[in-house]
Amino acid sequence: MHKISGRWQFGLFLSLITVILWGVLPISLSITLQGLDVYTLTWFRFLVSFCLLAIYLQARGNLPSISLLRSTSWKLVAIATIFLAMNYILFVKGLAMTTPSNAEVLIQLAPILMGLGGLVIFKETYSLLQWIGISILTIGLVLFFNEQLSNLITAKSTYLLGSGLVIVSAIAWSIYALAQKQLLQSLSSAHIMLIIYGGCALIFTLFASPTRIFTLSFLQSGMLLFCALNTLIAYGAFAEALKHWEASRVSAALALTPLVTLLSSWLVSELSPNLIAAEHFTILGIIGAILVVCSSTAIALGKRQ
Repeated sequence: MHKISGRWQFGLFLSLITVILWGVLPISLSITLQGLDVYTLTWFRFLVSFCLLAIYLQARGNLPSISLLRSTSWKLVAIATIFLAMNYILFVKGLAMTTPSNAEVLIQLAPILMGLGGLVIFKETYSLLQWIGISILTIGLVLFFNEQLSNLITAKSTYLLGSGLVIVSAIAWSIYALAQKQLLQSLSSAHIMLIIYGGCALIFTLFASPTRIFTLSFLQSGMLLFCALNTLIAYGAFAEALKHWEASRVSAALALTPLVTLLSSWLVSELSPNLIAAEHFTILGIIGAILVVCSSTAIALGKRQ
């Protein structure tokens, strides 16, 4: 099994970069989806990420060699590629049917499942403080998203279908993340992401309509490019974080992502109400936000037994 480097401070830093980028991503995706279909959007994100990463590795003389690729477990590569592709397309489809806030509360199943997988598969352990943190985190998320959670019960069928797609995408992501962590035993994080980006780009080439990109507005084009760069940087930081920190603790840090999404949604709605609907915070929501931040810090930084 893959062993971490032990540089937990660097792993925490990389995890926080991922949190910020993933936190603002649903807003960018929502704006881009106003003028582009989900398949072309997903294809473009993977293609740009693959090309930029290949150029970077080539400039450093660090492209994966044939002998290195032969020693790789291609079953794990296939699992990681297929399930990341599923995560991307299902999340964007679900997002188009719901809202950024609702999508973020449901996608939180992904890091939780990854953390549980780290405990079971990689034999990671939690201290008593961290288990208490998990309980507080659950309560905090329920309070923070009480309005969104109640919407799931009274929502229309389209909203419910979108929510279901986001839940399935969370399951797919957790499988991808655990497969990638094991791949770190034979490949660097950059090599793993290069192969996965290329594989996913090939998959979505069959469904994409590249000419539709030229019909986007200036804002939508900018958001599309940001989504692509977000893929490259956020997943690169996430993959590298797994190299230095336990999967269970990385997953705890990722629990902060919804806070970034809600704050970003509020800011965008204040600056431009026509782009994103305004978010309304309740007292329970504010209390939940505090609990989420405190519990995530306790889980991420708590000492193992």
